[in-house]
Amino acid sequence: MGGYVGIMKGTVQVGLNWWNTWQERSVNRRIFAAMVTVGGVTTLVKIAAAAKEMAVAYQFGTSDELDAFLIALLLPAFAVTLIGGSLNGALIPTYIQVREQEGQPAAQRMLSSIMVVSIGFLVVLSIILALTASYFLPLIASGFSAEKMAVTLSLYYGLLSTLVLSGVATTWGAILNAENRFALAAAAPVATSIATMCVVIVMAQYWGSYALVVGIVGGGLIEAGVVGWGLIRAGVSLVPRWYGTSPAIKQVLQQYAPMVAAAFLMSGTSLVSQSMAAMLGPGDVSALSYGNKVTSLILGIVALTVSSAVMPHFSRMVALADWPGLRHTLLTYSRWLLAGTLPVTVALIYFSEPVVAFVFQRGAFSAEDTQLVGQIQAMYVLQVPLYVVSMLFARLISSLKEVKWFMWGNAINLSVYIVLTYVLMQRFGVVGIALATSLMYLISCGFLLWVALRLLRARAEGRE
Repeated sequence: MGGYVGIMKGTVQVGLNWWNTWQERSVNRRIFAAMVTVGGVTTLVKIAAAAKEMAVAYQFGTSDELDAFLIALLLPAFAVTLIGGSLNGALIPTYIQVREQEGQPAAQRMLSSIMVVSIGFLVVLSIILALTASYFLPLIASGFSAEKMAVTLSLYYGLLSTLVLSGVATTWGAILNAENRFALAAAAPVATSIATMCVVIVMAQYWGSYALVVGIVGGGLIEAGVVGWGLIRAGVSLVPRWYGTSPAIKQVLQQYAPMVAAAFLMSGTSLVSQSMAAMLGPGDVSALSYGNKVTSLILGIVALTVSSAVMPHFSRMVALADWPGLRHTLLTYSRWLLAGTLPVTVALIYFSEPVVAFVFQRGAFSAEDTQLVGQIQAMYVLQVPLYVVSMLFARLISSLKEVKWFMWGNAINLSVYIVLTYVLMQRFGVVGIALATSLMYLISCGFLLWVALRLLRARAEGRE
């Protein structure tokens, strides 16, 4: 038995040595290796998320309770993307540049100072959102009854506590990726899914939709703790500390402002879709959310894998001014991603209703719900190839520190989306909202491709 175990350990070690040697031979191989790591772990995380959604569907169906929770969650999620997510796009290229050129201590000082700014923004935003909730939530959920709105407000106040937790965990996870430690950052979100699922299964019959709030808050605490532990093990301090303004800090903040503006405009599409769905019939907000679950699952795996894997490598290639290598990597992975996602998209459109029935149709989720959600899902799935390839272009633009283009592109996207959503909603109801989303990503993909190639050509020719 001991000899067998020894042979197995030796075989695994040989395999790991071969894998490490293989991936170090080129940038494309290192990116592929990172994608395999992140993609594998993220798939397991998304399976847990899917199990959580099945538990939610069984308990709540397309009910008013779930409508209220989804609208209550909308603004906190929007704020995390606005402050935390935007910061990562501005921070990581500069963090890697400082680390490569000035050393890890300088990068640590920059990170500690930026965390002071980030946490400050999140706390201030939380206070503002709490004080103004009674004014803007009725505007977003204009079709809700007074009783339904009261439930929405109480859920919303509970969810605001996740702002700082989620924002900090997002930034810490991005730094882990910058340190080429992809697995833990990709695995951490499983905590929220498992915590939410457990609380819903055990307590939803007593607490109703408040069980969802408890699960998300508890999971957020665990997630932040896990990612923070990973950073400590990587030798990165978690303590926010202001070291004064430096050229690197100024660079991050200069990139941050247009990133926030771009995120505000792009995330505005979620506000538009949910608020317009709230104007329709009861349960349409929930149906729209369910219809996006499978698409979000795919995008959560593929897009997160792409963005997490390519960002550090793109940033390093930019620091080395390897413009031919960047263009080759960009076009190579664009072709691979399209080849991989197009067949999946076609299959999911064709089998949309059976997939919805298999995943959700049980308990409070009826056959009528399946028919509507299946139509919504088919329209949402159209965006998958466009979104994934767009993520590749967006990460390149961020690595080049040309984030001002996001602001203009997202202004176009939001304007077009508002018009498309209103027009298609009149014709197709809640299904039209999903179709408008996919059409918007078609426009966005074309714009980002044009910008990425234009910037690469300018850098290669020595023009800024």
